[in-house]
Amino acid sequence: MSRKHRGRGGSREKLRRRKKPAQEYIGKAVMSREGFVFVKVEGQEEDIYVKASKTRGALHGDTVKVVVTQERTGNAKRRSGEIVAVLERSNLPFVGILHIVGRQAWVLMSSKTMPYDIEVPVPEGGQKGMKVAAVVDGWERGENAPHGHVVDILGFPGENETEMHAILAEFGLPYRFTKEVENAADKIPDKISASDRKGRRDFRKVLTFTIDPADAKDFDDALSFRKLENGNYEVGVHIADVTYYVKPGTAVDKEAQERGTSVYLVDRTVPMLPEKLSNKLCSLRPGEEKLTFSAVFEITPQAKVINPWFGRTNIISDYRFDYELAQSIIDAGPAAMETDFGEGSECGIVPAPVKEAILTLNGLALKLRDRRFKAGAVNFDRPEMKVEVDEKGKPIGVHQKFSKEANWLIEEFMLLANRNVAEYVATGGKMGGKALSKAKTFVYRVHDEPNMEKLSGLREFAGHFGHKMAPLEDGIAKSLNALMKDAAGTPEIQAIQLLALRAMAKACYSTDNIGHYGLAFRFYTHFTSPIRRYPDMMVHRLLSLYLDGADSQDYGYYSEQCKHASEREVVAAEAERESIKYKLVEFMQDKIGQEFDGHVSGITEWGIYVEIEPTKIEGMIPYRTIRSDFYDYDQDHYLARGRRSRRVIRLGDPLRIRVKGTSLEQKLLDYELVEND
Repeated sequence: MSRKHRGRGGSREKLRRRKKPAQEYIGKAVMSREGFVFVKVEGQEEDIYVKASKTRGALHGDTVKVVVTQERTGNAKRRSGEIVAVLERSNLPFVGILHIVGRQAWVLMSSKTMPYDIEVPVPEGGQKGMKVAAVVDGWERGENAPHGHVVDILGFPGENETEMHAILAEFGLPYRFTKEVENAADKIPDKISASDRKGRRDFRKVLTFTIDPADAKDFDDALSFRKLENGNYEVGVHIADVTYYVKPGTAVDKEAQERGTSVYLVDRTVPMLPEKLSNKLCSLRPGEEKLTFSAVFEITPQAKVINPWFGRTNIISDYRFDYELAQSIIDAGPAAMETDFGEGSECGIVPAPVKEAILTLNGLALKLRDRRFKAGAVNFDRPEMKVEVDEKGKPIGVHQKFSKEANWLIEEFMLLANRNVAEYVATGGKMGGKALSKAKTFVYRVHDEPNMEKLSGLREFAGHFGHKMAPLEDGIAKSLNALMKDAAGTPEIQAIQLLALRAMAKACYSTDNIGHYGLAFRFYTHFTSPIRRYPDMMVHRLLSLYLDGADSQDYGYYSEQCKHASEREVVAAEAERESIKYKLVEFMQDKIGQEFDGHVSGITEWGIYVEIEPTKIEGMIPYRTIRSDFYDYDQDHYLARGRRSRRVIRLGDPLRIRVKGTSLEQKLLDYELVEND
């Protein structure tokens, strides 16, 4: 049933006859629907192109050995090569439609990364036309199709549960816990005893509250507030004490470690921890005593931090706010003391002392935020779009999410806790002092400096629109922030932000602290979300050990765990994006033929990507569909140029488009350019 045949490529003998020894690399295969492959080599920014006839049976996700046959030159746009061996097959499944003929079955592919159908045994319970997940077991020489087996029957195409589970399956993400893990979680005691409180600092009588999205169920952070006699404020950042309940090596811990993070799809959360822990036992729900791990600060009215303290605590959250109600208090300002906000967000009438606490904390947060940007933090205020779905998962609207001061309030105090925990460990408890010569092993959240070559490209691109970047020698962050401010409100701002983001390194977890460039922090970690991130659990355990005087922990073990956590974070983000893409295409299905204004969001060798207004939904205009001219892609200048008209289309340019087609299976939108006859 295979609709494509792949070549086996050249032989090793041919490679040996070359005059120069060929460069060999080991990397991951990223396959296209046309059958060609890009091999990504760890530590190298540029991948290696392999045409379909030279892939030697490699498939998407496989670990392969590749030989470079053509280095990048003036004529060649990129390195190219051929795969000489498949070292390890990917264990990630491919999702397709089950086709059964007699006693034979195939999984028919319509995937962006898998151009070949998979021959499989007929699965028990499988019906023709169902969507299934299949793993490839092998593809021997002479066989027309890879062979494998079905690992999961997902359901019939088009059903919401089927499609969301298909996305999770495609990325190897579990969507249920095993009975062993659920049973282990159920056995964890849910009553707090006197022995549980022993050694904890008691905050139960201190004003404490949470601020979260309206639909949140797992509340892993809370703030406490009280005025001190010296005129300063005590602010507590209280985090769910997950590691008190989840011990290393247990079934729950192993599962959380493997998952690495919770996954947030459009219509659901796939939690890292079972519901008993994530939504009940560890969630800082109002009116319930909870065990927490806290960072407590004395802060002056000028937002200077003195006397930080870290340790285990117990709290009772007095109020549960959503961001909207907290923002309404902030917007009302001092008048909030006399304002009745009604039955908002489970907290009833908001008392004046609570309003005063929110206003005071907001004032401190704004000072911390201002100080951070003056120190060199990079400010990317890109719009974030949220897809609204009904109870059946059908998309009913797309709107822009705005971050306001209530969001910044929580953000700044979480950043404060994360930064100070990292600094405490890195300096051996000497806050602000020099790091010890024998630093203790720790899990840092690090962010490297931007790519200077890409920043030069950004400078040239911005210059086309009359925007000048200050010399990078004066400070990269200062230059970028000034550029964003100058371009704010212009059609090209989104393109400028996108290119700036591409120039930035990706943040990740590491035991080697290089600082966090984007935040302008010398020390930074993730301490504040252990319900949904395993690195935060590692940070809690290490901090607890070091507070008790323990020696430095196993560097090699934590280095490997940082690498694994970083990889799981990337996978979860990709799955989230895929679920958003699916719902956006689904939302646009009934809009075929309609016209929209938009702006160019991307330019490639095969077409122009456009984001339409006001939803920012992206689709592609293939060059071949533009009737008035044939366009060539200019990679160096981020533009497309018409051969006859010499018309130039750049990132950020306004275009009028018509929705031409949708593909739910491939999560693609086709637009066509509206042209004057």
